[in-house]
Amino acid sequence: MRKNSIKNIRINQEVQRELSRIIRTEIKDPRIAMMTSVTKAEVAPDLKTCKAYISVLGDDKAKSDTISGLKNAEGYIRRLLAKTVNLRNTPEVLFILDESIEYGVNMSKLIEDVNKDLPERKTDKDE
Repeated sequence: MRKNSIKNIRINQEVQRELSRIIRTEIKDPRIAMMTSVTKAEVAPDLKTCKAYISVLGDDKAKSDTISGLKNAEGYIRRLLAKTVNLRNTPEVLFILDESIEYGVNMSKLIEDVNKDLPERKTDKDE
């Protein structure tokens, strides 16, 4: 199976959906922040490994606590994933912190600040 085949894309989407549900409803670890989401899941073509990109809303301590809590619950998460997703092999999940959403929010805020300081431009329609 190629990396970007339709089958692999569907598997990635299904694994991402199930990981989100498992983290949201099944895990009771207090270290895992409430605002935790799975932004992307990449399952290897041989179905042995999965990189799950996790986004956490909060400070650096909340992010590190969430990642360590997820790593500790990896076996439990993998077992629940095996029950819900029917795959030949249940992938070993590797949790990676994804800060792209936070980066995008910060960039949007910086752009708004710059635009707020600029004087209003007059267009031909205003004159």
